[in-house]
Amino acid sequence: MVDALFLLLPISLLFVVGIGVAFWWAIFAGQFDDTQDAANAILDDDDSSF
Repeated sequence: MVDALFLLLPISLLFVVGIGVAFWWAIFAGQFDDTQDAANAILDDDDSSF
């Protein structure tokens, strides 16, 4: 049981740090800057061309 903690704890900490770095990058890369246009794009779609 204790041996599993020595393996799983560092792996889980690496996952947490990796997710944190990915989220940090996404914020500063502008991934969340324009969330409204993507939401309105489906409503403004012109289906008359079919």
